[in-house]
Order: sequence, then structure tokens, then C-alpha cells
Amino acid sequence: MKQILQDLSKGNTDIVESPSPRVKSGSVLIGTKATLISSGTERSLLSFGKASVLDKARQQPEKVRTVLEKVKTDGLLPTIDAVKSKLSLPLPLGYCNVGVVDDVGHGCENFRPGDRVVSNGPHADIVRVPKNLCAKIPNEVSNEEAAFTVAASIGLQGIRLVNPSLGEAVVVTGVGLIGLLTLQLLKAHGCRVLAIDYDESKLKLARQFGAETCNPGNGEDAIEAGMTFSRGKGVDAVIITASTQSSDPVSQAARMSRKRGRIVLVGVTGLELNRADFYEKELTFQVSCSYGPGRYDPNYEEKGQDYPIGFVRWTEQRNFEAILDMMASGRLDVKPLITHRYAFTDAEEAYETLSNDKSALGILLEYDHSTEDRHKSTVSLTEDFQHNPSEPSVGFIGAGNYASRMLIPAFKAANAQLYSIATSSGVNGVIHGKKAGFKETTTDTDGLIASGAVNTIAIVTRHNSHARFVSKALEAGKHTFVEKPLALNMNELSQVEATYNGIEKPPLLMVGFNRRFSPQVQKMKSLLEPIKQPKTLILTMNAGAIPVDHWTQDIEVGGGRIIGEACHFIDLARFLVGSEIVSVQTRRVGDVGSGDIVDDKASITLGFADGSLATIHYFSNGANSFPKERVEVFTAGRVLQLDNFRKLKGYGW
Repeated sequence: MKQILQDLSKGNTDIVESPSPRVKSGSVLIGTKATLISSGTERSLLSFGKASVLDKARQQPEKVRTVLEKVKTDGLLPTIDAVKSKLSLPLPLGYCNVGVVDDVGHGCENFRPGDRVVSNGPHADIVRVPKNLCAKIPNEVSNEEAAFTVAASIGLQGIRLVNPSLGEAVVVTGVGLIGLLTLQLLKAHGCRVLAIDYDESKLKLARQFGAETCNPGNGEDAIEAGMTFSRGKGVDAVIITASTQSSDPVSQAARMSRKRGRIVLVGVTGLELNRADFYEKELTFQVSCSYGPGRYDPNYEEKGQDYPIGFVRWTEQRNFEAILDMMASGRLDVKPLITHRYAFTDAEEAYETLSNDKSALGILLEYDHSTEDRHKSTVSLTEDFQHNPSEPSVGFIGAGNYASRMLIPAFKAANAQLYSIATSSGVNGVIHGKKAGFKETTTDTDGLIASGAVNTIAIVTRHNSHARFVSKALEAGKHTFVEKPLALNMNELSQVEATYNGIEKPPLLMVGFNRRFSPQVQKMKSLLEPIKQPKTLILTMNAGAIPVDHWTQDIEVGGGRIIGEACHFIDLARFLVGSEIVSVQTRRVGDVGSGDIVDDKASITLGFADGSLATIHYFSNGANSFPKERVEVFTAGRVLQLDNFRKLKGYGW
């Protein structure tokens, strides 16, 4: 299949060939018919990509602070490498997709192949989308019209926060694509609408849709216009759909509002607010979150857990459906907003128009090319690959951050042949496969494992898939490297053991416990080896907080941070002591009723057969400026202290 990616470091926009994604539980596979380029969001991304490094930093000061903190903890060169790596990752563009369902995963009973649907899928001719981010298209709505659904839902969510009533005076500041859609929806609510913008061509459309207008670029005073429009009482509400670094739209909204008026920010503006403007009128100010309730909630979007309609009437999906109903009834007219049409294969020309034509609104991409070659499970990345079957030939399963930044470069540095890389979505395999020099990329994981050209498998996926992939790789006779942990529970571990023990001459199996291979740890091991007295170890992981909804915190998927990360230090303690673990004691912090995760603030005490003792402190509530990982060993009147595997100190040696 083909997909549009943007290079954030240089601003280039390219169509790349990648394997088609595989349908999975809770998702729908869609063959695209049309997509809408978001004139606001995607124009901003293009501008950001073409900006210099200094300008990028100016646009994202919060990211600069994060980078400076990382320099303190990880050092300058690793931080520079991480920033370059982040900027070098191409970004899939688009979120307004219309197509026909090709296949459905388990749990998607409301959809079936052949359904016309709208989704927030990207600009690609095959997309896989969670079921709660799709909606069926009524027969009365064309594909072109339906392509505006997701963009219109952004405006609709802002309206739902404003909660307008019949006859209220509402201002829409910034009438680009989303502003003009918002304006029409407000008119359908029975509101009087004033549109404010500097572009006369957009204001002409606003008047066509029944709004009064104000153009500050022609010397008109926005605040005076708002007061006149409200008959001197102050407007009831302001919805800001503009995109600017200035704080003027918010300040103007406050000054033209009536007492206890409502202001909702849908777009992006500066937020340097004057307290007096809000205090004296007791104004309500709120920032709208995308398409509606459910956005950025993994339980809703990824796991398909809908909110009960009796308690949450409008969700992302139900907002999509409401917009489609408005189109079907003729109360939302998007045809005048279509300014350009391009074939998907001419997307680069479309983005040139987006960059150079500020009057462009609805730019549609049409997917009329042949669908026969869209469904490819494997795509070649290079024709120059020289395969030597007698040498290690590696197939990678997974291409996440750790795989792409650490493991793949390590395997490449060790002169392994990087043959194939498998990902679920397809596009990550293309991005990282090309960069590292893989021969091919695929979404057919079983095919990669069975391939006769691959003799070694590296598994770098989410933790709940490790045991399953390990068993398959071992059964296929492949040497296997699996990122920690090997398994999440005893049943999975038993499965791996049974598979391994059932093979007469089993291949190599290695778990990615890497701390023991640090040069400083190897030095510690050589110093401790001659000492026969029991050793006392204190191993501290200042892990830092991660969101409660991160997949590693999910017991079913990531196993929690102790199984998923603290296992490194259990292995390290075992390695340094060189004796069998015979006892385990654990304690986590107590519940405090705050809703915070407490399982990632714990101490583990290990007893060893030789009398040694190791206490592992895994804490997520420390300061970033403190060493991220510290190892201390006390034995025979001596001490070793290792910070971040970079600086080793000895006392008494």
C-alpha cells in the first residue's frame, strides 16, 4: 500500500510504499476512497518541518525544557542523538478518511465488509482504525462530503462545550475550514453568528452561510463589532478556531463577552491573559479536546470500551454520526468548502498548494488508482542486499523506540545481516527498515518466523506477546533474542519451557537483560569475584513517573513496571553475587487515595544461597536530576558505587 509521510527535520512530504496493516481485534481494515487535507493542522506541520532547528525550539519551549532536563541526567551527546532520532522519524499525515470496509477484527460486530465508513485514518490507501473511531456513512452523503466529518466534529465538540441556546449571539474567531464548519453548525442550533477573520474570501463564504462578518484587516474593530452585533449587551459565547501565536483572539473574546459569557478555544493561540478581563465578568474559558469524549483515552480508542450513552451522550464516534446526519439532512453544506481536488498519487502537488495558497480550504485527495496492489504483506526495501545463509540473518519483530534506537543499531554493529522487519501497522517497518538497511519489511509475522532466509529472530514487541512469539520462533528452529521480560506470568513461562524442553537440540534463547554487559559492571564483577564473603547490594532505580494509562502500566499488556523493568536489576544482582536466589521479600508504598499508581514505588529484598543480600529500590517518585540508576556493593570493608553505568567509584580498594 501507499501512504503519505512527512519528514519533520526537513519538511519533505513523500508517498512511500509499505506493507498493508493486518486487521486485529477491535479494529476495522478500510480501503480508502477519499481523504481531506486539514488546511490548519497539516499546514502547521509543513511549516514546522521546514523551520530551522532554532525556530523549532522557539515554537516548542516546553520541549526545550524537557531536552535540558535530559542533558542533566543522560549527558549531552545521548540527548543530541535522541533529539535527532525523534526529528528524523517521518510523521503520517491526515486524520479525515473515507473508505470501504475490507475486513473486521473480533469484537467489531457493528461493521461488515462493504460498509462505507468515515474514520480518523491517515492519508493511505489502506488504513486500520479502532472501531470507536469509525462511523457508517448514510446513503445521502457522498464520499467527498463525508471526508469533512472528522474536521467538523472538532468544531462540534467546541459547540457542545459552549452549550448554546436558541437565539444566542455567538462569535467565531478565525473562519478557516473548521471555523466555517462550526459557523454552519451554530446556525443550525438557531444561533446568530458573527465571523471574524482577516481573509475576505473566507468571510464571503461566512456571509453565504448566514453569518455577519468583521475583517480587522480592513480597519474594523473586532470588539466594537462584537458589541454592536450583541446589541450592546456583550456576546453570549466566543469559539476561537484561529491558529496564531498571538493572545489577541482570547483577549478580544473576553472584552466583547457579556457577564458570565463562555469562551472555548478550539484552535491554537497564545494564552497571555488579563485577569481583570475574566474576573470582572466571571467568564468561563475552556480548551476543547479534538473530536470529543474518548479522545486520547486508550480504553475507549484502543480497547473499544464505549462510554454508556446514559452518562456520556456524545463521544467521538457519536459526534461523527451527528455530523453525518447533519450532512444527510442538508443542514451542513460542505460543497462550497471544496477548493481543490487531486489524485492521491499527486499528493506532493496538493501539499505545494497547501503551502503556497493561503486561500485553500478543502483539499481533497481521491483514491481512484487500482486497488489490486494495495494489499501487500511484504515490501522490498533494497535490491542490493547480499544474503549469506551461513551467517546470522536476523528478522526483527517490532520497531518501537527501543528497537529502532538501541537494538537494531547494536545488531548492525555486530555485523548481523538485517534481513526482515515485521510490524503490525506496516509503516514503522518501512521507516526503520530503510534507515537500518533491512532487505524487506512485512506485516506477516508468521511468514517472517517461518522464512528460510532468517535464522535468528529478535522479539521487541509489547510484553504480553513475548512468550507467544518465543515459542513460535523456537518451534521454527530459530535462534531467539527476546527483550525482557521473557513472560508475564507462570503460565506463559511454562509454555516457553515446555516448547524449549520439547526440542531435541534447541536453538539459542537469550533474554535482553543488558545491565550485566556494561563495561563498568564487568569491572565490578572482576573485583568481586575473588571475595568469598557475603555481599550487600543496594540497587536504586530512579525510574521517573509515566502516565497511568501507558501500556507498560497495564497488567495485561505490560505486566507493570516491576515485571517489565525492575527485572533488569534482579538479573544484575544475581550476576554480581554469582549465587542462587533463595528468598524474596517485597513491599510497595501504601494506598493514599490519590489515584496514583503505587506498584511502581516498591522495594524488593533478595536473599542468596551464599548469604548475600540485595535490596532493589524501584521508585517512580524521585527527581530527574538524581542518578537514574545507582548500584552500590558493600563487602569485606570495601564499597563500589556505580552511577548511570557511566561513573564507577571504589572505596577501600
